Amino acid sequence: RSLMPRTLDSQITVEKTPSYFVTKEAPRRIFNMSRDSKLIVVVRNPVTRAISDYTQTLSKKPDIPTFEGLSFRNRSLGLVDTSWNAIRIGMYAVHLESWLQYFPLSQIHFVSGEKLITDPAGEMGKVQDFLGIKRVITDKHFYFNKTKGFPCLKKSESSGLPRCLGKSKGRTHVQIDPEVIEQLRDFYRPYNIKFYETVGQDFRWE
Repeated sequence: RSLMPRTLDSQITVEKTPSYFVTKEAPRRIFNMSRDSKLIVVVRNPVTRAISDYTQTLSKKPDIPTFEGLSFRNRSLGLVDTSWNAIRIGMYAVHLESWLQYFPLSQIHFVSGEKLITDPAGEMGKVQDFLGIKRVITDKHFYFNKTKGFPCLKKSESSGLPRCLGKSKGRTHVQIDPEVIEQLRDFYRPYNIKFYETVGQDFRWE
């Protein structure tokens, strides 16, 4: 609580740390700080997410093992290595269980990472509704940057200086063997189905 900025009753404070969702201690600690907290989780296809994670790591550590080598304990047997963070993070249904021990689903909103790219205003509209605030951010605040492959945010409708994602975003993914991708899809399928059923939302990651 001491790390949060001072907030008036009429304001909402937003704090963003991606690792919260997969950190075991986080649900209890956030609940103890404020059990009325609203939680927003951005999720995307776990296979794409893992490849993106690997691509980013590779840009910093070019000598790491191959994606295939890190993904499997035994590829011929289809044994996926769930101890590798890039794989483990995408097992959303498992991580969600920890949060549901402290927070009801009504206090958790899931944003589709795919729709955040294709329909940013629509996803932001849902976020604003979830937070109980007026829909201030609309489609007038976005334009698509073809170079990055992502939408950029205009700070205001008339502002000439858009806010785009940093250099680490929009990077071209490493090419992965289609068979490896298929094996990972098979691995994630039961986790995805359980996740869809739990949150009542089909993200269509097949």
